Amino acid sequence: MASGAKTKRTTSGEDIGRKLLQSVREMKGNKRGRVTAVDVNDVTQARHKAGLSQAQFAEVLGISKRTLQEWEQGRRSPSGAAQALIRIAKRHPEVVREALS
Repeated sequence: MASGAKTKRTTSGEDIGRKLLQSVREMKGNKRGRVTAVDVNDVTQARHKAGLSQAQFAEVLGISKRTLQEWEQGRRSPSGAAQALIRIAKRHPEVVREALS
């Protein structure tokens, strides 16, 4: 082979079988390869406590659904007034549900 040429690496059926068997053993042993924890911000917590969809929560706050998504994903932050509403929604989700009626 010429210098710098790529070599193709193949995995034999035996190797694949061995790896698969190892994976099954790990699953049966409740071994986890990776655990991902997701931090839920105040906006999302408030919406979940109120039991509302993004569209409903955005309507109550008087904002677009897209703005709410930006807040929940941490790309933007709510203004001071919106932060106050979110704190109220977190502490008193029943008030938010009432406002939707």
